[in-house]
Formats: sequence, structure tokens, C-alpha cells
Amino acid sequence: QVRLEESGGGLVQTGGSLRLSCAVSGWTFSNLDMGWFRQIPGKEREFLAAISWSGGRTDYADSALGRFTVSRDDANDIAYLQMDSLRPDDTANYYCAAKDDLNSRGLSDWRRYDYWGPGTQVNVSS
Repeated sequence: QVRLEESGGGLVQTGGSLRLSCAVSGWTFSNLDMGWFRQIPGKEREFLAAISWSGGRTDYADSALGRFTVSRDDANDIAYLQMDSLRPDDTANYYCAAKDDLNSRGLSDWRRYDYWGPGTQVNVSS
């Protein structure tokens, strides 16, 4: 069974940085497309960034482009989301997700992901 667990969330001031990690177990990590999403209670889940199973393709939402960087470490089965220049409107619960279809389509579509972590809260103070 695939398990995902996020870490690295917390409280940061405007303009600060955080690096979120997503540790994966129970599957061949190098076969997984990895995505990052966030959600505020009462609002829809929002795509942020994703990286293909091969690492050869990345995709970013407009809100993340230029500020967030997605990466993966296949040796340690971890995906990362480096977040810089954080703003108060980045405050949300952040989730990593994985899909194992090996076609790297629909990286921005949360409905295509099969596995999800429980989330980590990020709070950005003004």
C-alpha cells in the first residue's frame, strides 16, 4: 500500500521560505508522478506543481511559477516543494499526491492522482 507523508510546514513571515517534503513508501517511487496541491477550508483544491516519474517534466500553476520549485530524490523516495517569497495568501493545508500510470498526463488534475498524504499546514504571517 502506498503511503505519503508530508513534512516541513509551519509558520513563516511574508517573504520567507519553506521546503516541504513528501516521503513515499510502499511503491516504486521512481514509477510515480508526484504532485503538490493546497486547500483552504471551504475552497476547492488548488494545483501548485508536479514532476513526472522520470523527472523530465515539471508543471506549475501560475500562482507557483517563479516562486515554487518541485523536485524529487529517487534515491531516498522523497519529493520536495521549495517555496520562496511566501505571501499571506499562500496560507493553506498543503498536500502531496502520487499517481502510478506512467504516462505523465494530467499532472495538474487532482482527479488523476491515486494516493494522497494527510497534509501539512503552512501559515504565512503579514
